[in-house]
Amino acid sequence: MATVAAYIDGFNLYYGMKNKYGRKHLWLDVVELVRQLRPKDQVKMVRYFSAIVKNEPAAAQNQLDYIDAMKTRNGPLLDVHLGRFKDRTIRNCHRCGQPYMCKCGRMYRSYEEKETDVALGAMMVADAALEVADTTLLVSADTDLVPALVAVRRVKPSQRIYLAMPPGSGGVARHRASVGDLGFFSINEPALRNAQLPALVADRGTGVSYRRPVKWA
Repeated sequence: MATVAAYIDGFNLYYGMKNKYGRKHLWLDVVELVRQLRPKDQVKMVRYFSAIVKNEPAAAQNQLDYIDAMKTRNGPLLDVHLGRFKDRTIRNCHRCGQPYMCKCGRMYRSYEEKETDVALGAMMVADAALEVADTTLLVSADTDLVPALVAVRRVKPSQRIYLAMPPGSGGVARHRASVGDLGFFSINEPALRNAQLPALVADRGTGVSYRRPVKWA
């Protein structure tokens, strides 16, 4: 039996699911998703990379509850890495030179996710070098992670590498051209449907329970 270590680009997967299916599959157990995608492999580790949203307390709490529910459900099999959001300057309009403003008179603000791609790539390469598993599964369509996949191939030429594309993602031409022997497939709706967490996840150790948010239905 082959072994698999999976690396989940949390926001890439989130936006793919939300854009295609709305919120109905967001209460997703990523460890069970890997089992659905690689049913004949033994899951050795699933590393989940994301960041907590800024200035949206309700959404941030939903994220934290979701992560805690996954940790409760999966224990040490799930390794969570949280990056951060940084304020991003929105440049002035290239036509008139004026800053972008809301109708209420406030300037638009934006944020960009920091550190998660670097952490994901570094862990993927380190795990290949340490032979955590003989198969690497990356759940992301982000081409910024191509150099990390190339590094995995150089560190361990025999490593099997698979790319699981979130719903609605484009092609994998750049990945294949750079990495070479690369398996790939799209994540379909049955896999997402069959990998949902229970509506209520209870932590017997702490007595805390985590409930699927009403909006995620």
